[in-house]
Amino acid sequence: MTVTYSSKVANATFFGFHQLLLRWKGSIYKLLYREFILFALLYTVLSVVYRIVLSEDQKRLFEKLSMYCDKYAEQIPVTFVLGFYVTLVVNRWWNQFVNLPWPDRLMFHISSCVQGKDEYGRLLRRTLVRYVNLTSLLIFRSVSTAVCKRFPTMDHVVEAGFMTPEERKVFENVRSPHLKYWIPVVWFSNLASKARQEGRIQDSIDLQNILNEMNRFRTWCATLFGYNWVGVPLVYTQVVTLAVYTFFFACLIGRQFLDHTRGYQGHDLDLYVPVFTLLQFFFYCGWLKVAEQLINPFGDDDDDFEANWIIDRNLQVSLLAVDEMHMNMPHMTKDIYWNDCDARPPYTLAAADYCIPSFLGSTTDMGSEIKKANVQVPYFSDRKAHCALSETKQSDKTNFTQLILLACTTSSIDSLMLNSLAGVLFPYCCSIFMTTSYCRWIISVVLLSEIWSVYSILPCDCLCP
Repeated sequence: MTVTYSSKVANATFFGFHQLLLRWKGSIYKLLYREFILFALLYTVLSVVYRIVLSEDQKRLFEKLSMYCDKYAEQIPVTFVLGFYVTLVVNRWWNQFVNLPWPDRLMFHISSCVQGKDEYGRLLRRTLVRYVNLTSLLIFRSVSTAVCKRFPTMDHVVEAGFMTPEERKVFENVRSPHLKYWIPVVWFSNLASKARQEGRIQDSIDLQNILNEMNRFRTWCATLFGYNWVGVPLVYTQVVTLAVYTFFFACLIGRQFLDHTRGYQGHDLDLYVPVFTLLQFFFYCGWLKVAEQLINPFGDDDDDFEANWIIDRNLQVSLLAVDEMHMNMPHMTKDIYWNDCDARPPYTLAAADYCIPSFLGSTTDMGSEIKKANVQVPYFSDRKAHCALSETKQSDKTNFTQLILLACTTSSIDSLMLNSLAGVLFPYCCSIFMTTSYCRWIISVVLLSEIWSVYSILPCDCLCP
């Protein structure tokens, strides 16, 4: 049964995961305690033999062997190999969950498109969804040990009501050496086509939608069968398992605490209990156990998929949807927001903090800052002069003299345009005066003289509003 703890980690708190460490079902302790006890026991036996049983010459030989194992054990790429393997297994596990067959989309189409409230119409809809559930049952029987224990033979399938005795005869008369989960799909397609010919399905588009959804359902079933057929290559699993077990077999000898009086490097302390070696065993072997549990999620492990529950749920809800709920709708009434254009559902006191204003974009706050700056954009009757002015603001390399002459040659020049041009040039010249470059001072004087010359050549009616 899947172990669910989502409600316990809904909020991030101080030491939020500590309460999960005390759980037993589905935990790493339950998976690993046998191997952990065996490793600790073997380490203790070797330590006692080294300290008590061996002679001095034998101890010297054991110490050389221990340092040799400790040196070369680190060359085994446990982290690299194990990390890639677990990533591959977890991805396969999640893809199998995503492809679990759910008949919800099909039962919605059947309930709405297959017409008729008489007994034949009811029989037609129930038979269609029964074929859908029979297809998934045949797949689950072939990939899940729990479902196979529940339905070991076709007699159990017939007794459970997924197949009639007559349908079983037809099913067994089909000679095929392959898995025959596709036979109910053919029955479904033929029965849906017959319903279209009889007018129970009133439109060919509805028939096409139903068949498309059935093909999607069949694809899910075939995907599960494919994952069960083609697993992770055996050689990869063997390499990872051998790498982990070989590494810790070397650690049994290489991580022993040697005689500190001999002056061996790294053996200054004699702690008796190899704390970090035990933690390393716990993490690496726990990592391997995760892959072992997830490599086939259709077994009897704590975190395997509940295939039997899926079968029960799919059959019950699909029959309800196409039978009792077919055209069985509540009476339509006006909702409580009928005359309210601003519908706002209420909040409880516990959820009051979740009432937040709508997000209007990341530049919303910039609008208020621009208003505070009181920036005014001038209006220009001549588009060409307006574009030239915009380019002036973007680049300091614009020829200001040509810009002013361009404004003077436009069809209509008013005081607003002239003042706008001057408003761009005068601040620029003033900013040049604030610098320490003598060349820029000279340039600013030339620009101011050009501005004055423009003012002098304009008629008086252009200068006055």
